[in-house]
Amino acid sequence: MEYRNLGRAGVKVSAIGIGCNQFGAKVDAAGTKAIVQRALELGINFFDTADVYGNPNGASEECLGAALEGLRDRVVIATKGRSKMGDGHNDEGASRYHLMNAVEASPRRLRTDYIDLYQIHRWDDATSIEEMMRARRSRPCGESPLHRRK
Repeated sequence: MEYRNLGRAGVKVSAIGIGCNQFGAKVDAAGTKAIVQRALELGINFFDTADVYGNPNGASEECLGAALEGLRDRVVIATKGRSKMGDGHNDEGASRYHLMNAVEASPRRLRTDYIDLYQIHRWDDATSIEEMMRARRSRPCGESPLHRRK
């Protein structure tokens, strides 16, 4: 397997990643585990999911988290937020409020205490870039699910 740098972080990811948008929807927990195991055997270490994937929302992260139980140190997990996750007025969008809620919920579903790469799933015309970036660092480094805890 060929590996590439993930930005300038020094993290190596497989050139081929697994898109997890069907986990928890068309692919059940057993199927997810089989795909993850085979991917790891092939040297694939990059898994990309989102809070909105699966049925119901979040099921992809839950299935992936279960499949990666005991294997977290071997993989790089990317997830995304921004999509509608509930019926409340603040349950979607790229506001700091919604993104902070999303970045707290995803690690719980993924059964991990950190996320390697967090992305805004799609542009939000209702939210300024300054507001989106306010979510970047709301706590001291090391206390966020976006940072490894040692």
